[in-house]
Amino acid sequence: MYWKQTEEMDDVLSKQIHGGIGKIKRRNLFGKLSKLPIKSEIWELEEGVSEGEHSHEGAHPLEEIYYFLEGQGLMIIDGEEIPVYQGDAIMISPETRRGLANTGHSLLKLVIIWGEPVNSHV
Repeated sequence: MYWKQTEEMDDVLSKQIHGGIGKIKRRNLFGKLSKLPIKSEIWELEEGVSEGEHSHEGAHPLEEIYYFLEGQGLMIIDGEEIPVYQGDAIMISPETRRGLANTGHSLLKLVIIWGEPVNSHV
């Protein structure tokens, strides 16, 4: 069995995230169809758009992986500025503060994958 998802069939959300600037276009990949313990989305940030700084610790901690498909941006990770470009990947633990901004002059497009770390309830 398999599922195919096309952009035309998606419910695309555009919203401000974690107090960032502007709206991030979010395309969820397979939503409730997948039984994996992760969620994944394609994000598109126009020039100047950002995701505000935040962490995902607490009762339901989340580890995140950001994989950059196109454009350039800047991640703020525990106060450190990390430039990111097409082909880069960043993995961030739940307690680490992170934020993201499109610092380029074109679209910043990425895949974001998140889930609760396996050993988080040990």
